[in-house]
Amino acid sequence: MLEQMVDFLVSWFSAPTIWGVCLAILFGAFWLAAYWPSLFKKPWLWAVLVGSAVLTLLAVTFIQMPLQTYTGEWFVDLFGVQGFQNHLLLMSILPVLISGLVQEGAKLVPVVVYWCRSARNIDPKVGLAIGAIAGAGFGIFEAQWAHNMIFNSGWEWASVQTGGFLALAGFWERFFTVAFHIAASALAGYGLAKGWGWQFYLLASVLHAIVNFGIVLLQAGAVTIIQVEIYFAVVALAVTVVVLWLRWRNTEEEEAMIEV
Repeated sequence: MLEQMVDFLVSWFSAPTIWGVCLAILFGAFWLAAYWPSLFKKPWLWAVLVGSAVLTLLAVTFIQMPLQTYTGEWFVDLFGVQGFQNHLLLMSILPVLISGLVQEGAKLVPVVVYWCRSARNIDPKVGLAIGAIAGAGFGIFEAQWAHNMIFNSGWEWASVQTGGFLALAGFWERFFTVAFHIAASALAGYGLAKGWGWQFYLLASVLHAIVNFGIVLLQAGAVTIIQVEIYFAVVALAVTVVVLWLRWRNTEEEEAMIEV
């Protein structure tokens, strides 16, 4: 198990490609720009972005992976291989919840640190903006890892001519996954600043699990690849629209808020 975790961790840094990294940064910049955080006015926010990426990767590797593995093994021991496969949708609820709880918790750590340093009193929109930056950190990092695997598998533009949308599905998925990572973390940061930290953390985690459940639906044969990619996009856009509404709804008094 330890060897598998180490191999997974190393894979995030092996064989990087220029296009893979550049596309990931472009996707992140596109979605993060909608939140208009002051990354260049407040350089310390870059530490939030990088810290979120590193902390979340470590959490996925050393917390999420073991928990999901042991949970799967426990279900198989309890119900048998056939029983597990026959009830895949039901058996997958806990593992996808684990992914949401672990990742959203790790991404929220830099926001919590800032919140504590500010005597637990920050404007909700400040918490939202810092959360968006934290989400972008891991979203971009994860996207470059996924993109690099696609390019290193031999992908080239000719693949689009023969495979059509399916050849672009991986990039489509990352584009909207980055959007979701940003929106979910922004929502959790907003709730933390409003005094509803654990409630909004759970909300973000459940939304994350809902997104990941699309993969289970695909594995179970309930949806096609095209349908699951549309599913990812719809959920990501819905959450993004709600969070951006929270970010930009203004009264005359709110327009004087401290920019972050």
